[in-house]
Amino acid sequence: MTQIFSWKNWKSKTLLGVCALTCLSLSGHIAIAAPQKEISDHQKKMAVRVVVLTAFEIGKDTGDQAGELQNWVEKYPLNKKIEAKDSYHGHYFYNEKDHVLGVLLGEGHTSTAQSLTALLKDPRFDFSHAYFVLAGIAGGNPHKISVGSVALARYVVNGGMSHMIDPRDMPKEWRDPYIPAQSSEPYPVPRPAAHSQAGDMVYDLNSSLVDWAFDKVSQYPLPDSEKLQNSRKAYADYPAAQKAPEVVIGDVISSETFWAGPHSNAWAERWVDYWTEGKGYFSTTAMEDLAVPLVLEREAKAGLVDSKRLLVFRSVSNFDMPPAGKETADLFKQGEEGYIGLDASVNNVYSVASIIVREISQHWQSYKMTVPQSESKA
Repeated sequence: MTQIFSWKNWKSKTLLGVCALTCLSLSGHIAIAAPQKEISDHQKKMAVRVVVLTAFEIGKDTGDQAGELQNWVEKYPLNKKIEAKDSYHGHYFYNEKDHVLGVLLGEGHTSTAQSLTALLKDPRFDFSHAYFVLAGIAGGNPHKISVGSVALARYVVNGGMSHMIDPRDMPKEWRDPYIPAQSSEPYPVPRPAAHSQAGDMVYDLNSSLVDWAFDKVSQYPLPDSEKLQNSRKAYADYPAAQKAPEVVIGDVISSETFWAGPHSNAWAERWVDYWTEGKGYFSTTAMEDLAVPLVLEREAKAGLVDSKRLLVFRSVSNFDMPPAGKETADLFKQGEEGYIGLDASVNNVYSVASIIVREISQHWQSYKMTVPQSESKA
């Protein structure tokens, strides 16, 4: 039966400019009690090989419409439930054979940063060689990607840290109201430092690892459907939006503001181009992504993780702007009908990301000490 969502109960499901939602509970799984503050030296930590990071679930953890985590719990499967009282969801999910841990972070940078920091400092786990796979859904740029497609990011760009002037008050010669926090005008040259006291503006992910992963999944055949085909007709003016679902390289802008519309989309294209110095391009928009590399880099300084072992997969559930002839505000009124690719994106991001998770976890001796790189670029 199709689940109906009200704005009150599903407000965070909006993926017009960003995506994610949270809520999870699981029954029928093995529970591990929470530890004391310290684990004695003779107790062996769980050496995690891959951590799967997700942000939201719909209803229950199993047996209903899937959010970002449910496919991992049911299909991978992550069939052990581990209590974690200081986590967003109260527990994690684990596959003992493959040493794969699934985590529900919660929405946005704040919840993500808290949840991930708590996880990495949990004395029950050893993450010193772990890979981190963020697998979620997103809003998409119709100039670059189609609904249901999966994008593997090389860059994560901060779409929230800036100065901002109301467009009605900004100088007429300005194209955008957003100004780098280190500047007094948009897009100054030279570009300010990517990481400074004014914020962390862009993360350049490990390109060798990204290229290796893309080689593994780029030809994976994603399913198309009549529903998706019909939805594409409204975006006839956008060639990229007309494509059947596919796996692509595409960068993500990360912000906690649910923005939408062609003007905001154009700003995001320019903002990503600016901060990546012309090397990246805006494909998807989501909420949690910036917090993940930020936390990993800081905890790497403490020797807890290798921050170069991160992959970000995002699958498009909807576009961040309306088709020609439609009002942007109408996107917020459509409710569930506006998320034409919700089920497809949830399933596709699992299908693609799980290929990489299984490859790493089931061939651990090849990847434990050495981060893989593309054979074509080795």
